[in-house]
Amino acid sequence: MLDPVTLAVLSGRLEQIADEMDATLFRSAFNPIIAEAHDASHGIYDSVTGETLIQGKSGLPIFVGAMSFAVKAVIEKANHDGDLCEGDVYVFNDPYDGGTHLSDFRLVKPIYRSGKIFCFLASVGHYHDVGGNVPGNYNPAATESFQEGVLIPPVKLFQGGVLQQDIIDIMSANSRLPGSLYGDLNGQLNALDLGTKRLNELLDQYGEDLVHEATVELKARASKLMRAYISRLPDGEFEAVDWLDNDGISDDPLKIKIKLKISGERMTLDFSGTSPACLGPVNISRSTTVAACYVAMKHVFPEVPANSGVLEPVDFIIDENSILSVKAPKPVGGYTETILRIIDLVFQALALVSPELTNGCAYGTINALSLAGYKKDGSRWVMFSFFGGGHGGHPLGDGLNHGNAPISTATIPPLEILEAAYPIKFREWSLRQDSGGVGENRGGLGAVYEIELLEEEAKAFIFGERSKFAPPGVVGGGDGALNKFSYEHQNEFKSPPLASKMVNISLSKGQAVRLETPGGGGYGKVYKRKIDSVLNDVKLEYISSALASSEYGVVINDEGEVDEGKTFASRKKIRQTR
Repeated sequence: MLDPVTLAVLSGRLEQIADEMDATLFRSAFNPIIAEAHDASHGIYDSVTGETLIQGKSGLPIFVGAMSFAVKAVIEKANHDGDLCEGDVYVFNDPYDGGTHLSDFRLVKPIYRSGKIFCFLASVGHYHDVGGNVPGNYNPAATESFQEGVLIPPVKLFQGGVLQQDIIDIMSANSRLPGSLYGDLNGQLNALDLGTKRLNELLDQYGEDLVHEATVELKARASKLMRAYISRLPDGEFEAVDWLDNDGISDDPLKIKIKLKISGERMTLDFSGTSPACLGPVNISRSTTVAACYVAMKHVFPEVPANSGVLEPVDFIIDENSILSVKAPKPVGGYTETILRIIDLVFQALALVSPELTNGCAYGTINALSLAGYKKDGSRWVMFSFFGGGHGGHPLGDGLNHGNAPISTATIPPLEILEAAYPIKFREWSLRQDSGGVGENRGGLGAVYEIELLEEEAKAFIFGERSKFAPPGVVGGGDGALNKFSYEHQNEFKSPPLASKMVNISLSKGQAVRLETPGGGGYGKVYKRKIDSVLNDVKLEYISSALASSEYGVVINDEGEVDEGKTFASRKKIRQTR
């Protein structure tokens, strides 16, 4: 039996290995989405089941659940072929077999000790461009995965330590930016090499048996802690429904429904009643749905260790014909938008169970934007980035202003990096006033980005959500503002027919695109918000005087101070009507 001190030491050492792998890739990647935004992850996985043993703290949490399916896919492939050996490294981006979407390339490497597999190391990173109809690969008009990029099944990039150059040649030939792809791939390989070295050092020091015992114990503790948290919740069934604006093809909304069932130490997440698989690219695979639920659980129960034990007491019911469980060749490029809605639904359902554990919904879209064209020297350029918004108000305070999506610990690429790398400039990058949902604790503010083209011409592509269904508040809190995208055409800004999805937007030099992102949903009744907090929001220009009066009942006079008489009467009326 491991003593607590040794277990803590081994847990820390294993986490450090994954963290170092993260840092190695972040510092060596060519692509700003990895190098600056940290859209990548590394971990250590079980040699038999592929389950997550350890994941780095800097990588994307959404990859924890998904990567275990990816490693399992490699294990099944290796068992079928019967040719796994030391020095092998598999590479693939299959979104239906342990993946997310085609931009996310996975590398999986077996670690051998004394001729036997001890575990697998894995790396995943979001590549800048992997072919398809749209530069950057977020194609809102795709009706099959062939229009989203090249699909590479699990194949050996290294076989017995020998590089298979033809695999790299195939990958590079299918990218608009082969240099970026090559740099990112080598960054991942370097991360795996470092992880192999560090893990072998640890195993040399403590031995395989002791380290294996530690991973088993850490998983058991995560499961035990999760069951304890679930057991504290009241038994029952709690339902919530949310919507996607459209699928990028037709303008019909898509329903996602959850029934959260709690019985003793077990929880069931039942997605029956969700819309069937659609034509457009907001479908996701079953493994991605499970991974999104994992992220939601970690938000609600952050103390639980990040390994597969988190989901042991959780059962899933997912209709195979729904948008949450599709198979090839259904398009899945916009998976981020759908998993954000799943996380929102978990928050909304848990607000009915235990309000003190949850928060208002975050802004709910990454607003994937691509600008692409040719420079004067004939070279190709592709700017792909995602953008921030407000997080939900919560029991302890207001939501975060201009944060990144809750699927990740990624950061929004700085404008200095984007302006240095691409022929664009930001006319505006600011907080969006009045965008946070009202409540006892206000939702965080969204942002305004206006990006001007400096080259002679380019095409723009946008893939967003929450333009028709605002981020909901909880426990009586108000909704955040809707998402809004527009582009400059003939001296005026126009909006796409499908609100937040459009391809092939023609831009000329000096024209711009504009994003006004949602705020987060509010938490708690609006009349419970302190008057001083409302006044401070007005002074900081987070909210306008008009909203302070109409929503919070706080009347601000011409001197910028609270009119106590009018405020008392207005808030009394709000208490009676809300």
